[in-house]
Amino acid sequence: MDNQVLEHQNELARYMERYCQEDGVHSTAISSLHFIRASYKSAPIHSIHEPALCIVAQGKKLVMLAQDRYQYDPAHYLVVSVDLPISGEIIQADIESPYLCLRLDFSPKQIFDILMESEAANDKEEETHRGLFVSKMNASLLDAVLRLVRLLDTPDDVSLLAPLVIREILYRILQDEQGGSVKQIAMIGSHAQRIAQVIHLIKQDFDKPLRIEELAGTVNMSSSSLHHHFKQVTGSSPIQYQKQLRLQEARHLMFSKSADAADAGFHVGYESPSQFSREYARMFGLPPKSDIKRLRES
Repeated sequence: MDNQVLEHQNELARYMERYCQEDGVHSTAISSLHFIRASYKSAPIHSIHEPALCIVAQGKKLVMLAQDRYQYDPAHYLVVSVDLPISGEIIQADIESPYLCLRLDFSPKQIFDILMESEAANDKEEETHRGLFVSKMNASLLDAVLRLVRLLDTPDDVSLLAPLVIREILYRILQDEQGGSVKQIAMIGSHAQRIAQVIHLIKQDFDKPLRIEELAGTVNMSSSSLHHHFKQVTGSSPIQYQKQLRLQEARHLMFSKSADAADAGFHVGYESPSQFSREYARMFGLPPKSDIKRLRES
């Protein structure tokens, strides 16, 4: 990291220490901006990660998407451009130097609005990119992020200035070397934009049987093209994606709502308890009852 980036990272870490003095996810006066703090390394945590920019000011994290591994730290930032089922593991953190991460949520519409006012709106993206990437941190992006965080000290300025700075941050991402991964989601008619629509439909009815032909027809794609581009964006097939949604929701029901395994499996669309238990153990490493016990103890 060059000196300017290092100075900005240190200032960002100081702000985050001030605004999140306890471990956890902390909301801010800017609705799309969140701070995450952790004083310890973590086991892999499964989640559906919505579109966001993530910047680590201190510590290190490993993210798994299907079979792909992504590691990011103060020298790198992570961007997720569509809803993706991932597992994340904090691999560097302690009480003296806790893991500190900033998450800025964004929507495809925000990206679309920027593209409509730039020459990039006329570009044609033929290649379909993965919906997640890690890129080297640069001073211009970090400078804009730091200006957004500084607005927390002047709450009266947030409503007027925060949208402008967020717009600049997203523009900086689009201009960076892997910006095409974000741009593709907002380009009307692109394969990736259609896949984003399919993801929305799967999430909407994840407990229902998946009918690939119907999904493909909804977005004017062939079944084979849907499979190909879906895997390019998400790292998995539509069936595998749906399975991860189902299992994560079942886990939530058992842990937070105290549902038993049979009821949780049935609720998310499984007709066979044995199949549910088998696929659950394959994803989380333990059968449902043992996994929930482990979660409660930890």
